Amino acid sequence: MQVTMKDRVAVVTGGSKGIGLAVARRFAESGAKVAIVARGADSLADARQLLARDGLGVRDYVCDVSRAPDISNAFDAICSDFGKIDILVNNAGTSRAMAFEAISDDIWQEDLDLKLFAAIRFSRLVWKGMKERKWGRIINVLNTFAKAPTSKTAPTSVSRAAGMALTKVMATEGAEHNILVNAMLVGLIVSDQWIKRHAATGAQGPFEEFTRDLGKSVPLGRMGTPEEFANLACFLASDQGSYITGTAINVDGGRAPVV
Repeated sequence: MQVTMKDRVAVVTGGSKGIGLAVARRFAESGAKVAIVARGADSLADARQLLARDGLGVRDYVCDVSRAPDISNAFDAICSDFGKIDILVNNAGTSRAMAFEAISDDIWQEDLDLKLFAAIRFSRLVWKGMKERKWGRIINVLNTFAKAPTSKTAPTSVSRAAGMALTKVMATEGAEHNILVNAMLVGLIVSDQWIKRHAATGAQGPFEEFTRDLGKSVPLGRMGTPEEFANLACFLASDQGSYITGTAINVDGGRAPVV
């Protein structure tokens, strides 16, 4: 099956590294015009240059999605450059997890601003244009703790669960306008966050050994790759995914205890 995104304009938040960069690459390979959004100008420049070496052109926009004015400014700039936004991937976020009693009000607010309100605000801005054109795709990148939280997984499990509810609300309201909204729930996927965790542990072994050990807890016996995640995102964002909306799909090699 040939998946094409020709003439579509896609925005990927958290698009300079890891999963976001893989999604941006896959979209560009499929013919989309791609805008990547992230906080760091240097990381955005590196991502743009990396893709350019493979003949893939993207535009980058510095934006801290936890700040409403930044989102508004990025939206205006992208619309000025491309004229529209057809696809939004709300990917920016972290996996902050700690004991409940250790989570302050400030930490709760930071997590909700980054993972929930960012998706609300960016989605709200693209919604009107998608309704007018009768075509839109929104993908909320969450994690499997949204469905199956365990101890010491807050605040991320809570903000991600809210993101899953948001997905269903938007999908139900968007259906009559052909705006399809889905969530993709990350399991153990090799990403920049795991590179940072490996460094933080002071592990003596190579990163490959670290990820191989982590992958033993997955039924498929390994961690997933950003490219595997991006393949599904591309399908959901294309015309080929035209009858899929309101779902929360685990991308986890079968590791989550719930479907």
